Amino acid sequence: MSHIVTIQTEIRDATAVHAACHRLQLPPPVQGKARLFTTEATGLCVQLPRWRYPVVCQTETGQLAYDNYRGTWGEQVHLDRFLQAYAVEKTRLEARKQGHDVVEQALADGSIKLTLQVGGAA
Repeated sequence: MSHIVTIQTEIRDATAVHAACHRLQLPPPVQGKARLFTTEATGLCVQLPRWRYPVVCQTETGQLAYDNYRGTWGEQVHLDRFLQAYAVEKTRLEARKQGHDVVEQALADGSIKLTLQVGGAA
């Protein structure tokens, strides 16, 4: 039986943030305070390609703090890829905790199809 699921991602798992950065070949995230133009944010700081300021993952609230000045200081596509990678890695972590296998398939439109195999069955 197949089910389609739509997920609104909240960034709450530091392990999945680290895995997403590794997956995208980004520098490891750093816990701390970051300047975002005229403000500061504290959390797990992720440096996206060609972004002037980091994306700050506030895992306590699940929210992100960033300033890309409507794309001038960082392209939205990089943030979208990070969010997608986070969602995939978080799904993998949770599936493994429950003893399931995950099969990943990259689709032509850039999306990723995940199939969870219950109990690790093939």
